[in-house]
Amino acid sequence: MSDTRVATPLRRKSPTAAPQSFLWSRRIFLTLLTGFVLLPVFVMVSSSLKPLQDVQGKFRWIPSGLTIRPYIDIWSTVPLAKYFMNSVIVAGTATVCSVIIAVFAAYAVSRYRFRGKRVFTVTVLSTQMLPGILFLLPLFLIYVNIGNATGIALFGSRAGLILTYMTFTLPFSIWMLIGYFESVPRDLDEAALVDGCGPLGALFRIIVPAAIPGIVAVAVYSFMTAWGEVLFASVMTNDTTRTLSVGLGAYANLNDVYWNQIMAASLVVSVPVVAGFLLLQRYLVTGLTAGAVK
Repeated sequence: MSDTRVATPLRRKSPTAAPQSFLWSRRIFLTLLTGFVLLPVFVMVSSSLKPLQDVQGKFRWIPSGLTIRPYIDIWSTVPLAKYFMNSVIVAGTATVCSVIIAVFAAYAVSRYRFRGKRVFTVTVLSTQMLPGILFLLPLFLIYVNIGNATGIALFGSRAGLILTYMTFTLPFSIWMLIGYFESVPRDLDEAALVDGCGPLGALFRIIVPAAIPGIVAVAVYSFMTAWGEVLFASVMTNDTTRTLSVGLGAYANLNDVYWNQIMAASLVVSVPVVAGFLLLQRYLVTGLTAGAVK
């Protein structure tokens, strides 16, 4: 009698078992990472709502008492409103000028052939590899010599600080917009020229509307760079033209350090940048992604 055995099919592991475990580990990791990132923000917010004696004492995760007095005192302890206005003027003007110049420069590089084009693009990119502190002394000497020769006071003025910030934001803006403009089909330019538009008409009617995400990304980057810069603002400004990033140090004097007011002022300073980023993040991500791939 023959031995007949029924073959038992092998059990296969569930195809979702490994991905499910990986999903949970990823969630745990992202939760820990989010907590690590938000911890300084929590400390900043809680410290800004504490009286000064509580901030200087032993740290407590849960404050014993909350007050909004630091948010009121920050405007009277130092001229924060003046510093805020200086930052808005300097960062806003530097952003607008950088974007306007970068649009024309990037359009010329992406659409025309001329001698030295490659040298220009490589030079623009290479400026981003140098630390900013290398430009501090040369710019200082240039501004002082211009003031002595012409009487135009760039050192200690908002105009000088605007030009300084443009030396950082303009090369990056040009490089990003070159990549974005090159992603716009040249057929659109040719169609605009056939319809009677000149080069400027094609730029403003066709290229610029198609490149709005890239232009917004460049504008946000330029504004954030100028808004939070400290090194050049601390050297190139005086009491009249001081910006917010430098003015925060005025809350610390020889007698005491107003930590609660420093935290409150830091949050107030961060509001414009955070709000702008949240409103324009869709354009920012699209612009940076498209401009980075040529």
